[in-house]
Amino acid sequence: MEVRIGPATAEEQHRQLRSSGMDHPRTNGHARGREVDGDQTRRRAPADEAARQVELCNRNLCMLANNFSDAGFTPVIDWVIPDREQLDLFVSLLPDRQVQFVVLAPGIEACRYRNTIRDPVERFDFDGYEDLDADMKRELGGVGWWFDTAALTPEETADRVIREARHRAPVNPHANVRRRCALT
Repeated sequence: MEVRIGPATAEEQHRQLRSSGMDHPRTNGHARGREVDGDQTRRRAPADEAARQVELCNRNLCMLANNFSDAGFTPVIDWVIPDREQLDLFVSLLPDRQVQFVVLAPGIEACRYRNTIRDPVERFDFDGYEDLDADMKRELGGVGWWFDTAALTPEETADRVIREARHRAPVNPHANVRRRCALT
């Protein structure tokens, strides 16, 4: 099970992961994959009680990822994990899974530009890029794979994540692993 977590700044890379076969049975014996998009789950929650709602969403994402994994899929959780406390919660809620933490980190300017070219429905309206980037680097800088995708196409990004995350991004490499889960 792979769990790739990072800022929701590259939905086009996630769409490419899905279209590259992550959603379809592989004929070469690899597990099937399924994206679990935290943004879609969060949009269903009311705006009040923010901290409680975020924790509930995190727990629901992990339950869904565990269910997909148990059914033979490789879940990819698409969600912002801003600090070590939330990452540790995800790891604790994904027992017996090798969690892989990939932060798609193209830089603030690339994030802003990519957001302007998204479909308006998929835009991530957020003014705190600098603070989020600094906070994540301070809390999570030595964890997982911080992947600079600024110069890559969505297809190139997806190909590298699929090929390299297992080796570059493990968070709990000594877990009693039954399956993989990726957080992006």
